[in-house]
Amino acid sequence: MKAFEVYQQVDPALVTEMFLWIRDNERQLYKSAVASLTAARKLRPVFVEKKPVPEQIAWLHKTLKLRTSDTLGEHLFQAYFMKGQKDLLIAFCDGMGIEHDGEGSVEGSLPDTLDDDKLKATVDALLEAHDPKVVTLYLRIFNLQTPDGWDNLSKILEENERLTLA
Repeated sequence: MKAFEVYQQVDPALVTEMFLWIRDNERQLYKSAVASLTAARKLRPVFVEKKPVPEQIAWLHKTLKLRTSDTLGEHLFQAYFMKGQKDLLIAFCDGMGIEHDGEGSVEGSLPDTLDDDKLKATVDALLEAHDPKVVTLYLRIFNLQTPDGWDNLSKILEENERLTLA
């Protein structure tokens, strides 16, 4: 699943929460996202900026559902998780034994395989400690970090009924 497909399936309330966080905490990223997405649609940023915030976010979400917005959409997810959901990233990396900088940023390369037992235990722990929709979104985005994702993570995402985007 690509980032634009995630935007197609994710709960709009979660996208709203993400964009409100980005707008409040990473203002330049928000402005850059608006500028990039409006330029791709041959519009000026003011077209979106003049709208009330809920309408801005709805427009951004609608536009990020397009295949042409895939790269920017993935970048926005990554930025949100790296800065807005550090505890989740750290817990995942710790649970999986992935080396990181203490902030959730992986040091070195990602593992070629994920241990099945660690993965199951880590996913269960994350679901107990965090909003299941946020966990699902994070795991989907993490699975995009290699060309074909990890087979066992893909299987868990498809089979575990607690891991739904909508």
